[in-house]
Amino acid sequence: MTIQPAVFFSLLLASLSLPSFSLTPPSEKFRAADWAVLHSSRSDQRHVSSRGIVQTMLEKLRPACEFSPDMAPKDFLAWREKVRKAMQQLMKFPPQADIPAPVLVKTVPREHYRVEKWEAYPFPGAAVPFLVLLPNNASDKNPVPVLFCIPGSDQTKEELAGETSPDLDQPSVQQPGNNAMAFHYVRQGWAAIVVDNAGTGEEGDAEHAAGRSSHDYENLARFLLEMDWSWLGYTSYADQCILDWVKTRPWAQKNHIILSGFSLGTEPMMVLGSLNPDIFAFVYNDFLCRTLERAKTMTMPNGRGVRSAPNSIRHLIPGFWKQFDFPDIVAALAPRPVICTEGGLDRDFQLISAAYRMAGAPDHFQYHHQPRFADPAQRWHGSQLPAGLDRDAFFRFANVDPRNHFFKKDLVIPWLKTLLDKSDNKN
Repeated sequence: MTIQPAVFFSLLLASLSLPSFSLTPPSEKFRAADWAVLHSSRSDQRHVSSRGIVQTMLEKLRPACEFSPDMAPKDFLAWREKVRKAMQQLMKFPPQADIPAPVLVKTVPREHYRVEKWEAYPFPGAAVPFLVLLPNNASDKNPVPVLFCIPGSDQTKEELAGETSPDLDQPSVQQPGNNAMAFHYVRQGWAAIVVDNAGTGEEGDAEHAAGRSSHDYENLARFLLEMDWSWLGYTSYADQCILDWVKTRPWAQKNHIILSGFSLGTEPMMVLGSLNPDIFAFVYNDFLCRTLERAKTMTMPNGRGVRSAPNSIRHLIPGFWKQFDFPDIVAALAPRPVICTEGGLDRDFQLISAAYRMAGAPDHFQYHHQPRFADPAQRWHGSQLPAGLDRDAFFRFANVDPRNHFFKKDLVIPWLKTLLDKSDNKN
């Protein structure tokens, strides 16, 4: 077939306007292990690779609010206040003036308790649904402890409440699983508040309408970052507006409001804990790690030479690493009681324990390892993770068992009962 000159030149121009890309397969000589650790081959140790240059910046970074066990005890309160102020600046909550009060949408009776669906209005033009599970004995004459429950990734408030439908028209789950955090709490006679994470469940968009089990966090997080905010700032602010309302409820024991976060939900839990000194206690149901260290050490590339991201964009808060990391934030919750249920590095738990001793409440911090790492001989005990890890290797060094990731009610509920009993006896 002969191509006419005019057609040929049209095709040539069209091809020149297309983005350039290569179909060349990866070099057979490339070995990922050779690139696991970022290093310079130059005699002056300078990097040509931009990624290598940034790695040197990460290595030198020291958070301004890092907790030091060598801190003088008299300086602890000032350090804790420094953490709180840094959190306020990072989260960038908008002013809360003239926010309408939440409105009750529906109430349905369940055995020994009732479920109420409410809507909060934290933003103009926004209706944010949440659930309230109230034991039948809760009233203004008999206020009860409150568990404020925040789900993990792709979990919904209905899953935590043991419900099967957002409109509450369907019967509840006959035998809720371990992750039905709020259901297990209300069965103890405690009130449970359940929120959705931003972009999840009823707060999802087209992917929710299409019946997908996963949600589009990434675009939501990107747009918020473009507006000089963050996914965590947004979802924590919505939670804060609901928490402020909870504090006014006549059925709530104001001195016994407890934040309970699962997996991703531990992040807004830490934010709310930092910003609300009147919170009584915290359930941290995830493994604990230093996210900056995770970024420094997860440098093993795949077969195409691509290094894995330590976490998705919804975890990104500009300036976070310059201020603190997760163990620092948990340490700043002292002396308020905290339970960590899914392990991590003993090094980090010892750091937090030092903060609780400094705050005069050594018994208020409790942590547990996953069964796989319950034996100390099975745990890694180093002071600094090695570089060149992939995701699986990071989990192994950090004493994490992803297959055993669920709400640890058998640890949490007895701990809460003991805590509340001791508090009642003091009063």
